[in-house]
Amino acid sequence: MSITASLYIVATPIGNLGDMSPRAVDILRGVDVIAAEDTRHSRVLFNQFSIQTHCIALHEHNEVYALAGLVERLQAGESVALISDAGTPLISDPGYRLVQAVRQAGIPVVPIPGASAMIAALSVSGLPSDRFVFEGFLPAKGGSRRQALEQLGSEARTLIFYESPHRILDSLQDMAAIFGGERRAVLARELTKLFETVLDDTLEGLCEQVRADANQQKGEMVVLVHGAEVQDVDEVGLKGVLEPLLAELPLKQAVSLAVKISGVKKNVVYELALKIKDLGLRT
Repeated sequence: MSITASLYIVATPIGNLGDMSPRAVDILRGVDVIAAEDTRHSRVLFNQFSIQTHCIALHEHNEVYALAGLVERLQAGESVALISDAGTPLISDPGYRLVQAVRQAGIPVVPIPGASAMIAALSVSGLPSDRFVFEGFLPAKGGSRRQALEQLGSEARTLIFYESPHRILDSLQDMAAIFGGERRAVLARELTKLFETVLDDTLEGLCEQVRADANQQKGEMVVLVHGAEVQDVDEVGLKGVLEPLLAELPLKQAVSLAVKISGVKKNVVYELALKIKDLGLRT
């Protein structure tokens, strides 16, 4: 196949090497240089498919410094392929600065599509797939993570997250507390690999399963959460209930009482309470 002076964004398997496309192999064999997130990790892939192309590192710590040299190579007529450790590059991985710089230089950027953990998980989740939002990794610290989740409380689209094994239980517990333990969710773990599991339950049920089984706290993970149910809310009336409560009570207690009085879902009440508090601080 013809390989031109372009930047090729090449998807690689997320686990099962049988998912590597022939086109991706041809590109990686034919380009002048491969930019890889971790050259040692990629060596297994290269050995499997007899790829002997020169490889350099491009990761989050050196991307800003390395991209100038790669753009110069492309401007000189060379071809470059970008790969991540697994899956489609740039999806919660470095690379967008390089793509941006290459496009600004007027050089073609060519997608070589393939595996993506988030899309693979969505396809088997059984959750609504017509509209979804990908949030990547949540903040590592509990306070920041809960704040990020609170901002998504009324999001009606299916939510997709990546998560680390050592934080999975804490994150699921935070989701249950903020979205409600009855919200449907899926934990997709080790997709395409030997110990692949897809757990479908409520958030509270997932917490119980993960807490009881240490194996569910290992490997690569995707968490998918059903979007919030859309509820018609009389915001003026709800505000009339919330404002006097917020004036006399702590936020959580005011929200809890407003939910009981109004019948409006907790995440909707909580979001309006935060807006009222924020407006009060500004005035």
